[in-house]
Amino acid sequence: MRAEVDSTVPRRQLGRHLRQLREEARLTIKVVSATLRWSSPKIWRIESGATSMRSPDVEAMCRIYGATPEMTEALTGLAKETKARGWWHCYGDAIPEWFELYVGLEAAASHLRMYEPHFVPGLMQTEAYASEVFRIGSPELGPAERERAVRVRLGRQAILSRRHPPAPQLSVILDEAVLRRAPGASSIMREQLRQLAAVGQRSNVSVRILPFSVGLYRAERANGGFAILDFPKDGIGRRTEPPIVYSEGLTGALYLEKPHEVEAHVAVWRDIEEDSLTEAQSRDLIESIAEECPA
Repeated sequence: MRAEVDSTVPRRQLGRHLRQLREEARLTIKVVSATLRWSSPKIWRIESGATSMRSPDVEAMCRIYGATPEMTEALTGLAKETKARGWWHCYGDAIPEWFELYVGLEAAASHLRMYEPHFVPGLMQTEAYASEVFRIGSPELGPAERERAVRVRLGRQAILSRRHPPAPQLSVILDEAVLRRAPGASSIMREQLRQLAAVGQRSNVSVRILPFSVGLYRAERANGGFAILDFPKDGIGRRTEPPIVYSEGLTGALYLEKPHEVEAHVAVWRDIEEDSLTEAQSRDLIESIAEECPA
């Protein structure tokens, strides 16, 4: 399984630079789209990093924005990096377009902090558990489609053991309800809990449980789980990407990048981290509940 990052980060970097140039030129998306005879949604997709770019198109935008020759050369070079495709693209439409962006960001992250009140996160799911999650949560998928979706989910787990680039740090906090809500046969949950305990012992993985005894807690206002992604630094200490908060819904997802949005979720994370069991206590609870599940 290849672990290298696809074009997600270069696309987002290029989009940010082009948006900044447009704003500095005091041009609206409507004016730019009319000048280039492109649709406004196309400009939005470029600036949000949702699409690859051709060098001539980047040059045309830089010309309108009055970019320097040096900046134009740098951005056209960056455009060439937006063509790469990650391993997951070979699975076609097994994952929705809005989730493809997350998979690319996940592969590029150096630290992932995940809070989940309902399910074991995909990076730690067994094949049987993942299949049940898709069967129940996405009943519109046929057996073949569900199998492909499971393959993608299991393929993502390779980042936890990769060597180049270094595997990310994964910090997970699960509500105790996750451990007690079995999908299908109890044997599936027993296997899943054992894997959860085993993965939690890796040097780059931390699994902690937020117990029922805490009562109501601040993260319940989030109406679901979320992930905070931090990215590695370049050779001079700058982050290759700003931190991002990912929050998934029924038909799409939110990618939050504004400083106040990220800090709000970091504050919630710190609160639930204080209320969670230690890693050792969490592992004991996971193993104890696993023993309660009939084989």
